[in-house]
Amino acid sequence: MTASAAVDAITHLIHAPLIKVDRTSGELTPWLAERWDAIGPTSYRLHLRHGVRFSDGAPFTADDVVFTFRAVYDPRVNSALASGLLVDGQPLVVTAEGPHTVRIDFPAPYGPGLAMLDPLPILPRHRLGPALETGRFAEAWAASAPPEEIAGLGPFAVEQVRAGESITFISNPYYFRAGEDGGLPRAGRLVIRVVPDQSAEMIQLESGAADFVTSGLRAEDIAAFRALEAEGRVRLHDVGVALDPNALWFDLRPGAPSAAARPWLQSRELRRAISHAVSRRRIIDTVFLGAAEPVVTPITPGHGAWHASDVAAHAHDPAEAARLLEAVGLTDRDGNGIREDADGREARFTLLTQRGHTIRERMASIVQDDLAKAGIAVDVVPLEVGSLISRIGGGDYDAVLFGLQASAVDPALNLDFWMPSGVFHFWHPSQAAPANAWEARLASLMERVVRATDQAERHRHFHDAQRLFAEELPAIYFAAPRVILATSARLEGATPTVLQPHVLWQPERLRIR
Repeated sequence: MTASAAVDAITHLIHAPLIKVDRTSGELTPWLAERWDAIGPTSYRLHLRHGVRFSDGAPFTADDVVFTFRAVYDPRVNSALASGLLVDGQPLVVTAEGPHTVRIDFPAPYGPGLAMLDPLPILPRHRLGPALETGRFAEAWAASAPPEEIAGLGPFAVEQVRAGESITFISNPYYFRAGEDGGLPRAGRLVIRVVPDQSAEMIQLESGAADFVTSGLRAEDIAAFRALEAEGRVRLHDVGVALDPNALWFDLRPGAPSAAARPWLQSRELRRAISHAVSRRRIIDTVFLGAAEPVVTPITPGHGAWHASDVAAHAHDPAEAARLLEAVGLTDRDGNGIREDADGREARFTLLTQRGHTIRERMASIVQDDLAKAGIAVDVVPLEVGSLISRIGGGDYDAVLFGLQASAVDPALNLDFWMPSGVFHFWHPSQAAPANAWEARLASLMERVVRATDQAERHRHFHDAQRLFAEELPAIYFAAPRVILATSARLEGATPTVLQPHVLWQPERLRIR
């Protein structure tokens, strides 16, 4: 798997949440909390399992829960989870009412309720408490930390780390579910190998060197893997339409350097022109060999009732694209095939994408080609993922073609993307206040999605949010592929789902026969 996927895998392997969302049914599953009671419209009492121990043998208590929330909200930690654990911009209030009882008070009504707790791993106070007190929390479990210093409540513990190569895990002897289903985890050891790109992942799986990978099969891989399936060497799993399609976006922050001399880069007309100029059918047929759905927002048919079916992808319409480009003053003034603005500057921008991610690289190539036909010059620059994320974070870009991993189907659990204040609202992140009227409208709609407790009402508000998104197009979406996963024939216990991590969401059930 890639390095970023390896980090995500570690959380599922060595840690555990209070409550888990079943990826197949969407139901809340008791985990470290064996049951809970609603004690008011915004308050819950969680009853923790007795006799649970961390992988180093230390007992788990309510103090670890309180510590975990204190750590995630501490600004010195700068946790990526913090903003997703806020309601109305305020943290939850977490109180220990005894060694095995925790009270959680939400600052306001919250539609998803305790599903918010699914991504939060409970951390050991006895190991990390001193680091939090001294402001060294972020360094406590750095890559150089000895494995024996890392303790969790998940089914596995870290045995060995080979930086940039692999991480080996062994079964946690104190795992709290060890007595269930004939003994969990079912595997005694699990090795995560880090590979540079999708092609390397596929080679590992095809050769039998890996039993599963984090990515879905690319369109060009499917025929070969169907042949392997016929030979009994792999199993294929069609888990549905992807929830995390790739997007193209521009830096829409006020004062963005890229727009100083090219203000048209931030115009809605340009974005809508691109949406009409780029052929979604060509992307679907060429990149995904027909196994994809056209989309215009990040919400796909895979989201079920959350998807607004009346929000249709824009038709391929070069004439409409030309009209929109001329509306922002971009015309071919010298007849060379490239449009210019009123000052004679070429209509040209640089598009960054991820090197080695063949789907993104091929999509970028089609965008470049179709926009050239519309008179827009695009310079595609593939970057290693670390450099790409650094450029995005620093606002050092014109446009980006990239994607975010979907962590949940319920949009209220992805507010970092939908709210203007969110850090993953990537076209203009972390707004202190909505930057304009449509962002304010989006925030208002999402607040209703969050606060309503009636599911039909929540769906209505979110459908309105999608209609607004499709009108403003802060990011342009083209296609959502079907996700087809492959696992080795000898891997048992896997229940792959469309959400990532596709296989490792139940690592305790995996075994090799």
